[in-house]
Amino acid sequence: MFRQTLSVIGNALIGDQDMLDRPLVSLRNLRVEFQTKDGPVPGVEDVSFEIAPGETVCVVGESGSGKSVSSLSLMRLVEFGGGQITRGQLLFDRGESHGGVIDVAGAGDGLMRTIRGNEIGMIFQEPMTSLNPVFTVGRQLTEGLRVHLGMSKEAATERALDLLRQVRIPEPERRLTQYPHELSGGMRQRVVIAMTLACEPRLLIADEPTTALDVTIQAEILALIDRLKRETGTAVLFITHDMAVVAQMADRVVVMYRGRKVEEGTVEEIFENPQHDYTKSLLAAVPKLGEMTGKSAPEPMRLMGSDNDAIRPIVVQEDKVLLDVRHLTTRFPVKGGFFRRTVANVHAVEDVSFQVKSGETLSLVGESGCGKSTCGRSILRLVEPQAGDVLLDGENVMDFGPEELRLARRDMQMIFQDPFASLNPQMRLADQVAEPLHNFGIGTAGERAEKVAKLFDRVELPRSFLRRYPHELSGGQRQRVAIARALALNPKLIIADEAVSALDVSVQAQVLNLLMELQADLGISMLFISHDMAVVERVSHSVGVMYLGRIVELGPRSAIFEDPRHPYTQALLKAVPVADPRRRKTEKDLNFKPIPSPIFPVGHVPEPSTYEEVTPGHHVLKGGWGGFDRD
Repeated sequence: MFRQTLSVIGNALIGDQDMLDRPLVSLRNLRVEFQTKDGPVPGVEDVSFEIAPGETVCVVGESGSGKSVSSLSLMRLVEFGGGQITRGQLLFDRGESHGGVIDVAGAGDGLMRTIRGNEIGMIFQEPMTSLNPVFTVGRQLTEGLRVHLGMSKEAATERALDLLRQVRIPEPERRLTQYPHELSGGMRQRVVIAMTLACEPRLLIADEPTTALDVTIQAEILALIDRLKRETGTAVLFITHDMAVVAQMADRVVVMYRGRKVEEGTVEEIFENPQHDYTKSLLAAVPKLGEMTGKSAPEPMRLMGSDNDAIRPIVVQEDKVLLDVRHLTTRFPVKGGFFRRTVANVHAVEDVSFQVKSGETLSLVGESGCGKSTCGRSILRLVEPQAGDVLLDGENVMDFGPEELRLARRDMQMIFQDPFASLNPQMRLADQVAEPLHNFGIGTAGERAEKVAKLFDRVELPRSFLRRYPHELSGGQRQRVAIARALALNPKLIIADEAVSALDVSVQAQVLNLLMELQADLGISMLFISHDMAVVERVSHSVGVMYLGRIVELGPRSAIFEDPRHPYTQALLKAVPVADPRRRKTEKDLNFKPIPSPIFPVGHVPEPSTYEEVTPGHHVLKGGWGGFDRD
């Protein structure tokens, strides 16, 4: 009897060990084709890899490398995008209670509906496309809980509130009644992540989930996914082009290029001893926080295959102030009641002051909702400020009438975050870049055409692209067209609002180098708005850190990155993931409080911003602000 009992226990232990040894997911020789006018085109060719329970596998590569197609195939969603799985197996272990290992490639629609969201959860890159604009956030968060887990409405609502708190959304009760368009991009992504985590799936597929998020939110989301993995044994398939995120999250890394797997290994092997040339070039293009330490001026990145001997620091040539922003304040009304009266104001930008010299880059950094984009738009008067002065070359932009403002915008241009949204899909690229010249009556048709062709040369686009439309270009190429259009009028100031945040790491490096080379050649001043601290360190002469509408610290780049004085700046820099797997951040490195609401009642008069100059040119906000107090 005793032997039999031991035998049963032994067999059970062996069975458990087999389950642990058995991969949760196994892709074998996957091939996916897309039908085009010219016949079938392979999106993924002969891709194989496995994911063990509780393991994080990161798939990295540029746009078009096939990394998202692989994950969409696993969810059988690739078929809805015109793809077809023509070869290979997609094995998924549902557990003994649900029938063990199945081949997802041959599963029926009913079974896939049960698996999606419940056993395999997916976080998509673009939150606005995965949220329904006509339903409230609460309705969409509770839907999966009620369908898959059979929860009551009250229990599902309570769980939804708990999930929103986990992903650090302020005022969660209010958010449940709001619609997706009422939330910022970063907040929408956090809602999607909360929806995906709701049913605690066996496999979590995260397709660029932190691309649109700020460094602080990104750090917390990564820590949240990592904690979920440890507590529940959830496996994670993480798709990204951010090598710092890979270093932070991955157990193993799969590198993809043009639809094929080119390298696979542990995260340490890939970062410390890459074998494939493509992996080496990918790592060379990553801006690493701290690599500008000891350098007085920004300089272009050293990329494989480019002329690295020509790299020189970009030094500000003259001491003349081009842009002088004084006490800028922008608020948005919050309407309420039967008569839709203004009941409160969102204090988006509050008493902001800074200067930008000719040929200088000043970067504004901060979390989403901190007011950095609103500040950039207020300077151009795309958003009308309530108070303050904006002096461009000594003239106050706030005093200009419509015609004067139109003329002043010849000297101020903007590069927006999403080039697809800022380019007209029905116009050829040549006409779009020539449009500013046409609007101001500059040159004859022939002269304009020649200028546009030269601008395409300048941003390193072939002249054959002049007759193309925006949808025929990649994201990085579209952003180059947006830069060419911004340069058309020879502006003195360019405001770049998250201009490289949506680009692949290698394309991002090329666009950053292009912007810095143009600045060195043409003496353009730049206001660079970003949430990527490593990029900001690379391109900036000066940095302003924004939090809740105010600049909390302003100074030379070296002072902000090497000697941060404000507690918010210190917390921000601590949260930045570094592209080195041996320098991973832990949850105790994160010191973030819930973000207070920027909404204040009508008539609220905030304290003016007062600063202490701790070293020459290095200014730190006095007193407490938004829960951060200086000692």
